[in-house]
Amino acid sequence: MASVLVVEDDQFVRSALIRQLTDASHTVRSVGTALEALREVAHFRFDVVVLDLGLPDLDGSEALKMLRGITDVPVIIATARDDETEIVRLLNAGADDYLTKPFSVEHLSARMAAVLRRARSGGGEAAPSPVIRVGGLTVDPLRRQAELDGVRLDLTRREFDLLAFLAGRPGVVVPRKELLAEVWQQSYGDDQTIDVHLSWLRRKLGETAARPRYLHTLRGVGVKLEPPAGTEQPR
Repeated sequence: MASVLVVEDDQFVRSALIRQLTDASHTVRSVGTALEALREVAHFRFDVVVLDLGLPDLDGSEALKMLRGITDVPVIIATARDDETEIVRLLNAGADDYLTKPFSVEHLSARMAAVLRRARSGGGEAAPSPVIRVGGLTVDPLRRQAELDGVRLDLTRREFDLLAFLAGRPGVVVPRKELLAEVWQQSYGDDQTIDVHLSWLRRKLGETAARPRYLHTLRGVGVKLEPPAGTEQPR
């Protein structure tokens, strides 16, 4: 069963969704605003987000854009809008699916299952990647696990992707444009997206921008990951 974040400002609709999804054995958290949703995905892991478009603080399309800046969790749009142009725009902006209100929990559960199948199998078959070691940092791309000095790191999917990409190029300054293209699959974007994820990674690596150990930002150039000074690099 899935861990679900319901973003819906209508208390009646939200309560009904929580009750029905819980009855279907899903784990559910819920919020009523876009900013609350951003805080939730920053602090908790979800399998899928059900996002209403008519939120009181931000339009759902703006909320979707902001969510996509910090997470790649599957998003299903729940909307009373049935304009095809709007639906296509939302799908192109990063939504994984949509449902037009009213809908049954059975319909939502079926859409969730389909979205999760795509998310879990979308990468296809790939050749096993070797374990990467940089100083006391170990990154296993195949198992999608990372450890620092033998302690498992609790990373989001995007944080892991960013860490693995940089660790695979130790000592190399990677331009921000390349990070956006390779980690976020975006040809352009906001540098703040990268900065936020670097900040979260630094916190989990026990460092800060002012006192870096592994992650180093070269202003106006890019980012590099290298072992701390005095650390012998594994051969």
